Amino acid sequence: MLVDFRRPSSHIKYLSSFTSDNWIQIALSNPIEILIDHAHCERKAAGVALQLMFRYPSEPNLAEVLSPIAREELEHFEKILYFLKDLGHSLKALKPPPYGAELSKNIRKEEPKRMLDSFLIAGLIEARSHERLSLLALNSKDKSFRDLYESLLNSEARHFGIYWKLAQTKFSKNQTFERLEELSKFESEILASTCLMPRVHS
Repeated sequence: MLVDFRRPSSHIKYLSSFTSDNWIQIALSNPIEILIDHAHCERKAAGVALQLMFRYPSEPNLAEVLSPIAREELEHFEKILYFLKDLGHSLKALKPPPYGAELSKNIRKEEPKRMLDSFLIAGLIEARSHERLSLLALNSKDKSFRDLYESLLNSEARHFGIYWKLAQTKFSKNQTFERLEELSKFESEILASTCLMPRVHS
């Protein structure tokens, strides 16, 4: 049976593809597993921000920008943990999708290209998270889940904006957007070739 899912009124222009109806259906049918997976995503996102701070300790203003992101990601991680606990669930290990590892393969090794790719891939992951949390917030039948997803959306949007602004601050506009277009296509291809599973990025 075809389901007419609600979608955001505007598309994130730097994503090369829309999330499929099949993913929405799988995600809505497995709300706890999706939520546990997203808790892991928040934890990993905090780790990415910290990793970049340690990798580039002398980069002007980088720590001041990334430290609040790491802190907010961990706050969201804790928020999801408490939400799960109230439902009688707890964090558990899940088999990760290949999405993050495959995207990371596209980070070039030499600097400063490594820095540019790291910023852009972090931004793409945040952008895809924002798109998919928006879909869940619009289509979840349970109000408590809708409210939770909606409470996370603004920061996801702000985070991908921060990473792309960092890239544009450190690199030329042409260099940034040419590489972003390439990586965005890779991101869409990875999702298209991945077996669908109840994960935020599958």
